[in-house]
Parts: sequence; C-alpha cells; structure tokens
Amino acid sequence: MKPWLLLLGLLLFHQTLQNAIGQPAKNKRPKEPGENRIKPANKKVKPKTPKLKERESTDASPKIHSIMTQVMDKGRFQKPAATLSLSAGQNLELRCKGNKIEWSHPSDHNRVSIRQHDRYGQLILANATAADTGQYSCWLLQCSGYNCKKDETKTGSTYIFFADKGELFVPSASYFEVVYLNPDKPAVVPCRVTSPSVKVSLHQEFPAEEIQVDGTNIIYDVKKGFIYKHPTSDHKGVVYCRAESWGAPQISIKYQLLYVEVPSGPPSTTIKASSSTAEGGDDISVLCTVLGEPDVEVEFNWIYPGQKYERPVVIQDSWRLIDRGIGHTTRISESLITVEDFETIDGGNYICIAQNLRGQTTVAAYVELI
Repeated sequence: MKPWLLLLGLLLFHQTLQNAIGQPAKNKRPKEPGENRIKPANKKVKPKTPKLKERESTDASPKIHSIMTQVMDKGRFQKPAATLSLSAGQNLELRCKGNKIEWSHPSDHNRVSIRQHDRYGQLILANATAADTGQYSCWLLQCSGYNCKKDETKTGSTYIFFADKGELFVPSASYFEVVYLNPDKPAVVPCRVTSPSVKVSLHQEFPAEEIQVDGTNIIYDVKKGFIYKHPTSDHKGVVYCRAESWGAPQISIKYQLLYVEVPSGPPSTTIKASSSTAEGGDDISVLCTVLGEPDVEVEFNWIYPGQKYERPVVIQDSWRLIDRGIGHTTRISESLITVEDFETIDGGNYICIAQNLRGQTTVAAYVELI
C-alpha cells in the first residue's frame, strides 16, 4: 500500500473519531444541579412584578382605621356602632387611641370632661340628657413643631341617641328658627328626635295640614330632620314637626321657611359715589352694595387713590334683611367709604372688592377733583 493512501486513511479515521466522541458529549452531558432552575427564572421576572405594582396603584388610597372605643360596665371595651341608642341619665365614656386627640361633640362643654392621656384621649359625659343627642367624633393630630393637622386615616365617630320620654325632640335654644330655601341646594328643617323609634311627621301651620313626605322631593333623616331636596317658592311658610312615642304626641318649635330669590354665586355688586366730581375741602362718600342670600356673609375691601399716602378714611360695613314679598327674603350688605376734606391726592378710582364663599366681584367708581 502506498504511504500517502495510508496517511489519508488515518486522517479520515481521526476526524470520524473526533465527531463520534464530541457529539455524544454534547447531548449526553449530565445536567448540573442548578440547571433546571435557570429556565423558570425567566418566568418569575416576566409577569409577577407588574401585577404587584398594579395592585399597589389600585389600593393607593389610605385605609381609614377607627380609633374609637366605648368603655362598658366592668371594664369591658367595644367598638361603637355607627349609631347608638342610650337612655337619658346614663353615663358615657369614649376613648380614642393616640397621643394627641381632638374631639367634636354636641354636649354642653361644662358637663363634658375631656382628658389626654399618654396613649389615648378620653371623653366622659355624666348624667346625659336629650340635648346630648348627636354626633361624637375624634381624630388624631399629626404635629410637626407647632403645626398640627388632622390625620384623615385615624378617626372615630358615632351618632348617639339619648332617649327621654319627656323630650322626644332634641331641645332647641329658641322657640322659632328661620330656614332659607335656596333653589340650588337642599334645605333642612332640623327637628331631630332623641330615639330612632319615634314616629315623626311634618306639618304646615296655614293652611293647617300634614305635609306629605314622598321620599323623593322631601325625605326624613333621623339624624338631621326633614330635607327638601329641591326647594321652591311653593314650600315657603311656617312649619313644625309632630312626634309620637310612649303615649301623648309632642310638637317641635316652629320653623319659618323663607325662599331666597337671589341665585348663588359671587356677590352681585353695585357701586355709587355721592358725586363724580368734588372740589377741594368737600366730603365724598362711595357706597358699595351687594344683593345676596340671607345666610351668606360678604367681606368688603377697598382700594382708593390716597391709600399709598396713608390718607385717613372712614369705612363702615353693615347688612340687613329685606322682605321682597311673602316668603321672599334678600340680604343687603353695604360698605361705605368716606373721604373728608377732599384733596388732589384723593382724585381717581375707588375700587370695591366684595367677596363671599363662592367668589369675588370688583367694581369701581371714579371721582374727579375740579
């Protein structure tokens, strides 16, 4: 055999042997202990993290925790329900967890004891009466130095009825109240009762008849009274409530329902000067007038020519209610600015800024020195 053929055969055999040895080594290599855990690792990264983030975003609003407890007999504690029914003459003790607690309650401050302990606030009411019926609330204050704010997530509240056979209605400080009927918001006749089981009806004085409570336009809320959802001028007049329980019926105080014809919004303001011209030494007055709702207060501010020179002026604010027809009442608020001994520096624009809770209106009057 020729040598070169032998050499070629050996090379081919060596290559075949290499392929035969290398291929099985790749396929039949035993798996490392951690190899099975590598593939599933991609599955963990892929779906889980976004889902957790989505849950966090949907639950972003802070959870509200009730911090109020009621102290019962023999040292027992319980979370008070949204409403409680107790009897007049009973004692009440409420506690709210926190090192700085504030309270809101309907009771006379002289008969209520409020104390702050290291870990809780305490409210004690002794010998409760029908007048103590109402909402009892507490909240934790978060303070930084002298600045404190209410922690909206840590509060407590319960409405408590103190039943009294002699007082079916929560007593009122007066014998007559005015309720304003605004066309754009509900009105409440606040004849509240001292027990949720008391049957209550609404009556008008003239003509004497019961007012039908349909549950739509007029509804009854045991915590508030009768609510007119959409007041109109037809509802004006004198009304009262009648309660029945434990025998003889009782009558509430009377309520005068007055319809407000002025729409809600920023003050409807006018301005007028006593004269548009003045000579040196004259006295000038400028009157700013607002026509508005009876129960909406108005605040006035003035900008006038002599202000930067600290010119002395007299400003008088006043208001009054006027009757513009049966059951139609309007509030007139006025501000009068007076300048005595008119001078050169007093000539110019007198600007009145009238503001209420719904906005502000600016008007001006020009007074010229001649």
